[in-house]
Amino acid sequence: MEKYPILSKAPITEALIDIRIKVRDDLKIEQLSSIYNFILKEYPNRKERYQWEGSLEFKKGKPPTSSASEIIDGYIFISGDNRQIFQARLDGFTFSRLKPYETWENLRDEAYRLWQKYREITSPEIIRVALRYINKLEFPLPIKNFSDYLTAAPIVPAELPQGVSSFLSRVIIHEPEISAAGIITQALEQIVNPNIISIILDIDVFKQKSEGISEEEAWQVLERLRHFKNKIFFKSITEKAKELFL
Repeated sequence: MEKYPILSKAPITEALIDIRIKVRDDLKIEQLSSIYNFILKEYPNRKERYQWEGSLEFKKGKPPTSSASEIIDGYIFISGDNRQIFQARLDGFTFSRLKPYETWENLRDEAYRLWQKYREITSPEIIRVALRYINKLEFPLPIKNFSDYLTAAPIVPAELPQGVSSFLSRVIIHEPEISAAGIITQALEQIVNPNIISIILDIDVFKQKSEGISEEEAWQVLERLRHFKNKIFFKSITEKAKELFL
């Protein structure tokens, strides 16, 4: 398995672990609320998470009528420093770390600790595990060619003006070795600093199985998804770009 360097100036703005479960009719929102009692010291801020539901009804000879409602489908728990966020939902679990990013081990271990509380209450059947890293790549201006920094830079036909003020690309690739998929999104942010250009590199890697994933397998998969994510990141940037983050 290929090894990649540790970046002392990693451009990660958010990293998250997400685990989806089969929704159970007997799991109640009040049960999720009780998690707060175990984590309130580290995650003192709690918010309700809402899901919108809408319907459109048609009756013969009458105009259609619509209705909408919102229901609580989970809770969001936020750490005292606002850098770590834990979501406990009826359909799954998410743990996020905002910048400054620390290490994979810290992210994984805290997610696993919180997962234990979530698992005790939900007795979940896992159907999807995912790892997502959102990177903000900042490069000095002027840039003559995006390919100086990106290996899959946007291409403008040679006959057209080459000035680019915005771009968005999204591709989905598959990793057959671990039966996983990766969504790679690149987007140019609006320039606010005349000396710097910012490009978002959003990497979302996941594995899902409708028949279910055991808990042991889920955490093993996350380790392999991490390597898949790293491969995507380092193969998406050039050596010149990498030097800026070392």
